[in-house]
Amino acid sequence: MLSRIYIKNFALIDTLEVSLHNGLQVITGETGAGKSIILGALRLILGERADVKSISKAEEKSIVETEFSLNNQFKKFFIENDLDYEHQTIIRREILPSGKSRAFINDVPVTLDILRELSSKLIDIHSQFETSNLFTSEYQFKIIDGLSENKKYVEDYQNEFSDFQSLKIQLKKLQSQLSESRKESDYKEFLLNELEELKLDDVNYEELQNQLSVQENAEMISENLAQVLSRFHQEEIGILSFFNEAKNKLSKIAEVSNGFSELDERLETSFVELKDIISELENEAENIEINPENLALLIELNNRINNLFVKHNVSDINELKEIRDQLSGDQKGASELEEKIVEIERNISKKEKILQSLAEKLSKNRKKSIPVFIKKAEELLKKLGLEKAKVDIELQDSADFNQFGKENIQLLFQANSGFPLKPIQTAISGGERSRVMLAVKKIIAESDELPTLILDEIDTGVSGKVAEEIGNLMREMSTDMQLIVISHLAQVAAKGNNNYKVVKHDVSGKTQSTIIALNDEEKLNEIAQLLSGSKITDAAMAQAKELIG
Repeated sequence: MLSRIYIKNFALIDTLEVSLHNGLQVITGETGAGKSIILGALRLILGERADVKSISKAEEKSIVETEFSLNNQFKKFFIENDLDYEHQTIIRREILPSGKSRAFINDVPVTLDILRELSSKLIDIHSQFETSNLFTSEYQFKIIDGLSENKKYVEDYQNEFSDFQSLKIQLKKLQSQLSESRKESDYKEFLLNELEELKLDDVNYEELQNQLSVQENAEMISENLAQVLSRFHQEEIGILSFFNEAKNKLSKIAEVSNGFSELDERLETSFVELKDIISELENEAENIEINPENLALLIELNNRINNLFVKHNVSDINELKEIRDQLSGDQKGASELEEKIVEIERNISKKEKILQSLAEKLSKNRKKSIPVFIKKAEELLKKLGLEKAKVDIELQDSADFNQFGKENIQLLFQANSGFPLKPIQTAISGGERSRVMLAVKKIIAESDELPTLILDEIDTGVSGKVAEEIGNLMREMSTDMQLIVISHLAQVAAKGNNNYKVVKHDVSGKTQSTIIALNDEEKLNEIAQLLSGSKITDAAMAQAKELIG
């Protein structure tokens, strides 16, 4: 339960601290006294957005701190989030002058997500302006699932449904990737085939250029080689003949003069080298072949390679190989995408079977609980002055799975006899909303494990006997939970186990709000004032005593 509230430097509140207790806690106060400010501060504990405009003294931080008495069922949450569990747990929210906010659980900084998760298990704030929740499928399923004891099935189903949705998102993403891949697949396959046909790993581009050059100039090379060899081999006037003659004469000189021995050896070496060169030239001359067919093949290969250079905007064979490998990888990637899609589709099919089984269990339990809900709701509405009111819950099969199963829900209502039931959002009037919501809250409270419920002026617009029944109903609800009620009704205030009043006063020319706990005498006076206005009459005092009983 919520055992303490501390607020500092928030709107009209300078400093406020109040202790709360079990049972029905009733807060009263004049309109504009600051009750909504206290609720606004508490909503920060629920993780709602912080507004720097709420800071009263701009140079100081604003603090909202709550203390909750917890039982051991909350230990798991603290362990999972690496927090220190305390029976008296303090949740604090701070708004800094810069506009930034911070959240703490037992003085450990936490994210707003963790704060929201914990506070949502501890407290629920409902105001008269939030009855539209009653019109949502989520809230209507919450009502019937609470009665159906479907909590475990709902948790299992929603965990599976979350995985199911995630798989569908993955599938859609992969299918989109595959579709894009297939759009380019034919062209990429053409490019890949074009590159693979060239057998690039066997191509030596430099050698190709050399062979091409030789073939293109074979006739010129052959003619020149013939002339060179002719010059070497011509009898009497050939280079080789002259060279040999010169070598022989130098050898004779070297025989008589040691000074020419080295030159003789060098000339001998050169002569051997020259004969070797002539021999290789003769071999090359024999190998020179003028082959138009081979030239045509070389030209075709060279042209294909050069065309690919231009097409792919590259300049060498290695870059073409990289492009080929990339295209090959892309083609394999498409196959891998197809395999992944098949695998995810298989997992989705498995999830659908699990979801179908859980959805059937949910639906079966819900249908059993609908008569229970109808009986409870109509009995409560009769007590609240809606004697002729009828309610029903309609479940309709859905073609697809949704967050709540494989069915849709519609809460039906009719306040008057003789008229058909209609969806509640079209059939309920403004004056009926609060009473229907209170009845629903009572039904939920019987099955919900929420420790603290705050009702903000949910009893607006009723009086007399109905107001008395609302007070009795709230007192009954408070036996199962801590119920904090903000009310203007004397009949409700009289039922309070503890009563508080929000007051507004001037301090040094500045309006400030605070809250005070009322003793028995102050409670009596407050109830009498609610009955008669600012001037308390004897009749009002007597009626107040009668209401308290």
